[in-house]
Amino acid sequence: MLKRELILEGLNCASCASKIECEVNKLSGVNASMNFMNKTLTLEIEADAAVETIVDQVKLIVHKHEPDVKVVLKSRNAKKNIKENSEDEHEIGDNRKTQIIKLAIGGALFAIGLIFDFQNWLELTLFLISYIIVGGDIVLRAIKGIARGQVFSEHFLMSVATIGAFFVGAYPEGVAVMMFYLVGELFQDMAVDHSRKSISSLMDIRPDYANLKVGNELQKVSPEDVNIGDMILIKPGEKIPLDGKVIEGLSMVDTSALTGESIPRELEPGHDALSGFVNKNGVLTVKVTKSFGDSTVSKILDLVENASNRKAPTEQFITKFARYYTPVVVFGALALAIIPPLMIPGAVFSDWVYRALVFLVVSCPCALVISIPLGFFGGIGGASKRGILIKGSNYLEALNNVETVVFDKTGTLTKGVFKVTQTNPQNDYTKAELLEYAAYAESYSNHPIAQSITNAYHAEIDQSRIKNYQEIAGNGISVTINGNEVLAGNSKLMDNENLRHIDDVETSGTVIHVAINKKYAGHIVISDEVKEDSAHAIKELKSLGIRKTVMLTGDLKSVGDKIGKQLGLDEVYSELLPEDKVEKLEWLESKKTPKGKLVFVGDGINDAPVLARADIGVAMGCLGSDAAIEAADIVIMTDEPSKIASAIRIAKRTRVIVFQNIVFALVVKTIFLALGALGLASMWEAVFADVGVALIAIFNAMRVMNTKKI
Repeated sequence: MLKRELILEGLNCASCASKIECEVNKLSGVNASMNFMNKTLTLEIEADAAVETIVDQVKLIVHKHEPDVKVVLKSRNAKKNIKENSEDEHEIGDNRKTQIIKLAIGGALFAIGLIFDFQNWLELTLFLISYIIVGGDIVLRAIKGIARGQVFSEHFLMSVATIGAFFVGAYPEGVAVMMFYLVGELFQDMAVDHSRKSISSLMDIRPDYANLKVGNELQKVSPEDVNIGDMILIKPGEKIPLDGKVIEGLSMVDTSALTGESIPRELEPGHDALSGFVNKNGVLTVKVTKSFGDSTVSKILDLVENASNRKAPTEQFITKFARYYTPVVVFGALALAIIPPLMIPGAVFSDWVYRALVFLVVSCPCALVISIPLGFFGGIGGASKRGILIKGSNYLEALNNVETVVFDKTGTLTKGVFKVTQTNPQNDYTKAELLEYAAYAESYSNHPIAQSITNAYHAEIDQSRIKNYQEIAGNGISVTINGNEVLAGNSKLMDNENLRHIDDVETSGTVIHVAINKKYAGHIVISDEVKEDSAHAIKELKSLGIRKTVMLTGDLKSVGDKIGKQLGLDEVYSELLPEDKVEKLEWLESKKTPKGKLVFVGDGINDAPVLARADIGVAMGCLGSDAAIEAADIVIMTDEPSKIASAIRIAKRTRVIVFQNIVFALVVKTIFLALGALGLASMWEAVFADVGVALIAIFNAMRVMNTKKI
């Protein structure tokens, strides 16, 4: 599938956005997702399709619904996109000024017609001129929409309602309703833009420039113009613009933009410096290791900005609901205008037409269509500020139904920093010999346990001494060192070779047994510390009503059970191979309820198969890890398991606010539809039920961005 992203400049109608998405998805070989919050339409096009033809078809669909929207192909050049966004904002600002001027002139004429007692024809003329100035564009859009087959648009509804008011002699009301509607639309657009900017400011981590070292000079350049291998200088107070390694300097850096943590960390030569960090005091010289497009800050911004492409079931339902709701209400209004005057003796036709017009004004579903994606996007933005990256609204909503949380042990509940704590030689071998043979045996492995042994052996490893290296899955290693056959691994390996060994080592660490030439040489104990935050995380999850907390580990049963008891876990499964973890996860999934969700929490690098298999895969402590960001559905940027509880709280709060908006909008509209049908509601009140409700719902949705106390 080929991916194309189109920016729809000037798009402010959420209802139109959902219609565009629906119609584009009907094109052959196209899968489309509309992100209303960043005005982006993402297209996934089959490789053998005519891409340019499809893009042209999409532009026609966009202009069919929104003629004034400009469709621009999103560039990989961030500077170009920023410039286009700036031009878009400038154009929106000009349009708003024009709208305000029209409202002022039309409002003045309306006030004159209302205050002074003119003859009927002069009064009609004044109100008509006022109406044309204020609402002429709306009527024109409605006519163009009908010509394009877009009958049930909000412009059509407002045009029919207000023109109908003129026909039944309610001139002032026709103009006033159009003015009230346009003022409401103006405030609504401003509220949506404000919320977009508020969410963007939550992730204000994009660097503006880089100080590039060219010889003995510094040049201030765009981060996109810096190449891998270049040297950049970061002064106190500046953002680190690109990922790299510190070559020179010592400084504290603020990592809160990426991790949500206020405690600064120290950078010194050899340390990784990630884009998005803010330099606090010293001057740092950094060698760039990634281009701007591949840097941490770019990946995170891309994740947050595109999270709305994966829609939650609630969003999908409301989009579908809105598609049927408006036509049903329009036909209901038509029936209300025609049937009662024909059926009820003495019924005045104009009265029932007026009631039907009120019905039409109430029918627009904007409050729902705008506020719900805004609520989910706000939740995702607020979570990202806490160092929790949620890849889609669907995952945010799924967090509400979590029943089981499954943890990997190493690097997730424990620090993953292994140290050799005991060296116990047997059968005349010395500690030095035991450690030397174990270090050579483990020298090819990248596993943290293997690295702890090689780190404990302070001499250099001569690879020429190693022959016939072979990994025995789940058991250990077989290798020839200086002509000696060496086995290093767990008790199973010793049992398989019928080697007598110490089987009941009392320790909470991992035991590595070593045999040389079929003779037991002793064992080494490697210990890993439990994170300070882990016990608190389990307690927090249980307080949120999580039914089951489970730990899966490849470590010894004695080690797993001890940690499980220490942390208060419900179940622990030990001595598992990678494929056993997947199998155990599937078994745990079969035990949950149909609507329940299972979360797997791992370090995101070694646990990719399990992360992919879980309902929600959470990668822990993955600052700067590309593999983790790619593999998981949710990425915790710090090493704190308790952030999972924070993510669930944010999800629950988001759902509450979203449902508040749904219930509020539907209840108010139902009441006003009933009042309109009974003749107890005027058009003024009907406009409040449309635009006023949308504004209240938007402001309510913006509350979800405040996640400081969660």
